[in-house]
Amino acid sequence: MATVELRRTAVVKLDVDDDAHHLLQETIGRFKQAAQIVADDGWNGTEDGYIVTSKSKLHDRTYEEVREATDELNADLVCAARNRAADALDSCAEKRKDGENPSKPQFTSDSVVYNLNAITYYDDYTTLATVDGRIEAEYALPNEDVPPTTYFSAEWEKHEATLHHRDGDYYLHIAVVKETEKEPEDAENGTVLGVDLNVDGHLAVTSSGAFIGNADYLNHKRREYEKRRGQMQQAGTRSAHLTMQSLGGRFARWSEDYLHRVSKALVQEALAHDCTHIAFEKLKHIRKRISNASKFQQWAFRRIQEYTEYKAAEYGIAVQKVTPQYTSQRCSHVDCSFTHEDNRDGDEFCCLKCGRESHADYNAAKNIARKLLQNWHKSGSGGATSHLALKSGTLNVNGTFTPTTV
Repeated sequence: MATVELRRTAVVKLDVDDDAHHLLQETIGRFKQAAQIVADDGWNGTEDGYIVTSKSKLHDRTYEEVREATDELNADLVCAARNRAADALDSCAEKRKDGENPSKPQFTSDSVVYNLNAITYYDDYTTLATVDGRIEAEYALPNEDVPPTTYFSAEWEKHEATLHHRDGDYYLHIAVVKETEKEPEDAENGTVLGVDLNVDGHLAVTSSGAFIGNADYLNHKRREYEKRRGQMQQAGTRSAHLTMQSLGGRFARWSEDYLHRVSKALVQEALAHDCTHIAFEKLKHIRKRISNASKFQQWAFRRIQEYTEYKAAEYGIAVQKVTPQYTSQRCSHVDCSFTHEDNRDGDEFCCLKCGRESHADYNAAKNIARKLLQNWHKSGSGGATSHLALKSGTLNVNGTFTPTTV
């Protein structure tokens, strides 16, 4: 039995009085200022035009300037602001490598990151570093017997946190950790659920025939938000700017929740079919295959995979990623496997060789699961006796079907 570490986020509302509110507002403002100074410095980079992403180099280049500019902001908060800027700069550098043209990071979100030196947790309250010493803030729980989340309990160890200010209230997003026992992954007896992610129609389709989420609805909500944001930008007033920030926060929370529900449904599907593994395509290959996928859709795909991975880990289910070629063009029947771009026409898949028909995304999901089985078989870690999950049973890499027994 192996021990694995589970990481979650516990969201807790704080009860903050007027004095603490003003101190936190000033602290958030200086934290954003510190992050922006570091981002500006790293963005200007070196004479050869490279973005500086090293946290140690950014520290050496900016620490004294940031401390002076922010009127001696708490040193731990300065370091946290530097780390936030470094992560944003690193993301920009990666996008440049991929041929994109990202804009310089701008820090407008009313939030501040606290490491364990800047925050202390107690049973009923927490203390937070500010621009003028520490403040106490009680946890605003529904009642003393009902925590806001199952993760806000003694069995979960509290780590760093991010304080968010939205709609006049303060919320702590606390990273919590718990160790649990997990059976070692056994590819020899594995059952794989393949998952195909899509930019339209259903967000996720599984090899077991489940159609989960609505990509068209998600994209519609995104377009509505973009339209409202454009209107606020054209207005150009401070009120419009504040409204735009509030809209962005609400949309971000809604979309995160929606993607959490999609990932939960994927894990439940894997449990229903006694799966030991869930297989996705690697995101780099999704971007290449779906050329019209927007950055938002790519972000959604990444979130679904991340959320599915940590939710599945709690049940001992592993998430692996494969790099299949032509998953949408290959016939998923093992006795055929004919591959041709004309096999697929929109949502319809009809093999030009064997004539079998199915939903195109369902066909792709089976190919993704089958690819993982083939990888195991080639590497000598199993595969021949492992299976991919189908609607009414399982199929091994050699094409042997085993029906579900009731």
